[in-house]
Amino acid sequence: MGCPLLWNAFAALVLVLLSKGSSLQGAEFGHVQDNITVLEGESVTLRCRIDEDVTHKAWLNRSNILFTGTDKWTLDKRVTLVNNNSSDFSIHIDNVQVSDEGPYTCSFQANNKPGLAHVYLIVQVPAKIVNISKDISVNEGENVNLHCLAVGRPEPTVTWKVQKYGLVSEGEFLDITEIKRQQAEDYECLTNNGVAPPDQRKVKVTVNYPPMITDIKNMPAHLGKTAILRCEAMAVPSAFFEWYRDDHRPVENDNTLRIKNEKTRSLLLFTNVTEKHFGNYTCFASNRLGASNASMLLFRPGAIQGRGTGLHAGLSAGMCILVSFSAFLLMMV
Repeated sequence: MGCPLLWNAFAALVLVLLSKGSSLQGAEFGHVQDNITVLEGESVTLRCRIDEDVTHKAWLNRSNILFTGTDKWTLDKRVTLVNNNSSDFSIHIDNVQVSDEGPYTCSFQANNKPGLAHVYLIVQVPAKIVNISKDISVNEGENVNLHCLAVGRPEPTVTWKVQKYGLVSEGEFLDITEIKRQQAEDYECLTNNGVAPPDQRKVKVTVNYPPMITDIKNMPAHLGKTAILRCEAMAVPSAFFEWYRDDHRPVENDNTLRIKNEKTRSLLLFTNVTEKHFGNYTCFASNRLGASNASMLLFRPGAIQGRGTGLHAGLSAGMCILVSFSAFLLMMV
């Protein structure tokens, strides 16, 4: 707030200069509250209550004279005199700015003595996020560094949260070492300084990883009936699916067999099972990060059958070359 003694002396000097050559009457010192807190952009009235015997009076802000009586010294149009009578000498400030923060003094003279009443204007600014990381896509195992910069008066706190885990970290920066696929989330930044409701924004973190085939099993099928072979594969980005027969030929759609690819799985739909349909089928799932494969049997009930196996265990060398070349082409796209 500066040096009070120097400030009081300056205010008293202003009154002496204003009152030189004037006759004075007795007066009681006025009073304004010590502190006023206001939000940036709002308006505020600074009141100075005096009595009828006070003569010369003035409003000062730091070393600047705002008003002497009804005479306006400041060029700031936001500052106006709202009362100038025997008991009230108040000023009004519209659209308060951070630069308005500081000490204000209502100075008046009575009984040849200066009277002073001080108020300190505190300007608060709601917490606001001004810079935050953009949505990002990373490969599993990489490090992730997020930032969320905020401003406000008083100084705001910054917290990172994930809905699944709750509180994650406090501070403007969030570092994740060797991120896992399970950590792919919307990371929410919240900033708060108690002035207004928290400001909040989200950063979407996508974690890429190669396909992993799950839920593979052999399926019995009756002649003339329908049957389905399923291949589930979790991957980011989504996997590209291919099917192969035990004679190493890619499976293609025809009038009795249809391939239906969905986001996380591929289906082989048999509409009319015949003898030629029985055998070993291999599902191959790939994306730009890698590939996964597994085999399963479509068999006649009662025939000897086992669990689905990996492609590497049921294909010839030529088939492996074909699959590897297909994966290579996909990763080059």
